[in-house]
Amino acid sequence: MTGTETLSRAAQQHAQHIDVVIVGAGISGIGGAYHLTQQCPGTSFVVFETQESFGGTWLTHRYPGIRSDSDLYTFGYRFKPWTGTPIATAAEILNYMGEVIADNDLDRHIRYRHQIVSASWSSADNLWTLEVKRLDTGELLRFTTNFLWMCQGYYRHSEGYMPQWKGMEAFKGRLVHPQTWPRDLDYKDKTVVVIGSGATAATLIPSIAADCRHVTMLQRSPTYLRIGRNAIELADTLRELQVDPSWIHEIVRRKILYEQDVFTRRSFSEPEAVKRELLAGVQAHLGPGHDNLADFTPSYRPWRQRIAFIPDGDFFESIKSGKASVVTDEIEAFTESGIQLKSGKTLAADIIVAATGFNLNVLGDIAFAIDGDPLKFGDTVTYRGMMFTGVPNMAWVFGYFRASWTLRADLVADFVCRLLNHMKQRGARRVVPALRPEDGDMPLLPWIDPENFNPGYMMRGMHLLPKRGDKPDWQHSQDYWTEKDQLPLIDLDDGAFVYA
Repeated sequence: MTGTETLSRAAQQHAQHIDVVIVGAGISGIGGAYHLTQQCPGTSFVVFETQESFGGTWLTHRYPGIRSDSDLYTFGYRFKPWTGTPIATAAEILNYMGEVIADNDLDRHIRYRHQIVSASWSSADNLWTLEVKRLDTGELLRFTTNFLWMCQGYYRHSEGYMPQWKGMEAFKGRLVHPQTWPRDLDYKDKTVVVIGSGATAATLIPSIAADCRHVTMLQRSPTYLRIGRNAIELADTLRELQVDPSWIHEIVRRKILYEQDVFTRRSFSEPEAVKRELLAGVQAHLGPGHDNLADFTPSYRPWRQRIAFIPDGDFFESIKSGKASVVTDEIEAFTESGIQLKSGKTLAADIIVAATGFNLNVLGDIAFAIDGDPLKFGDTVTYRGMMFTGVPNMAWVFGYFRASWTLRADLVADFVCRLLNHMKQRGARRVVPALRPEDGDMPLLPWIDPENFNPGYMMRGMHLLPKRGDKPDWQHSQDYWTEKDQLPLIDLDDGAFVYA
């Protein structure tokens, strides 16, 4: 036994042991906790959450109007019927998650303000050792666990992505990011510029436009926007007929998923037709006098980046009212009173909101080590976007770009629970994905094909993400409609899984 192993074992004698540690009490972590109680009874587990409460994204983001960009029939859990409007506010989503926690007695498993500082795997002990800091007291705690379930999401919650523009220090007004929205920000009767064209900007603008003097969306390039009612007629009819809520949830969920599948596949097979339909929706909502759609016409095909859903066209109502406008241009520099554009035009601003996206953060700022060697996550190869070569006893939830995140959180939960039960049946204490002999000459590629999907936050952080292969086993397909059938059929005795 080496000196390092002796120290490791001595340290573990003073550590609290837990069968499974879930990292994060957001939508994935709370779902994972529920599935563990249902599918792996008797398994001890804890959920470590850095923030003061549950919710993840829905707790972090507090900017005006924060709401889902996916319908709650599919963004909600499959086991918890959704009974509200399809597009929900952050408060409604937090209330929904709170009911899941209360109904299933999950709160006793969650430890808030607990930050995992380091995670070290020992092959000698077949255990992870975690150093955990209590943020309320500063105390450093130690835990050991058999299995790590990473549900912390994919971006850094403490700060959003803020590009560095020339002259930023010259601006005399307030510059804010939606992810860290100041509680004291007064935008009443102020001139506001929102930099960005995605869902955050399209959500924020109609929420503040009525109170502002004027709001301008400044975009470098347009985003596809899809308009629809924040209601589903079928759901309303079934409720009038007093159908059981769980039936309504499943029926409407299947309807939405079918329609999304058709739309997504059409965006690849007939992108120009889909583009015309999306632009026709914009034109119909803006009405006469807004015939130039250049500000709403992206240069890429639909679904190469995420399509922002505009419930009841509220963003366009702000434009029609004259309280909001869109400018497509690039920033030359900030000035004392606003922004100088590369076209030569200027935009005056009392407040500038940089709705410029996320900082990718794939492992929660945790220092990982495998048998004493720092884990280089970008050097691993993903097993179906859930596990990683050379990393034992760990699974990660990374959702879908073109469908609701929670759909995959549920699928991954089923896989993890099945894997844990399989290990118990085999008497195995370790499982690690490994490339099989037939995978030896497989080309290794970026996590996702940029020709398929290429938002800025992914392109900036691609080097942080694991590699993928050209076989289904070694990639995250981003295709729920295929994975919902494939993932439950994964052969856990396949050579891709090495047990010990």
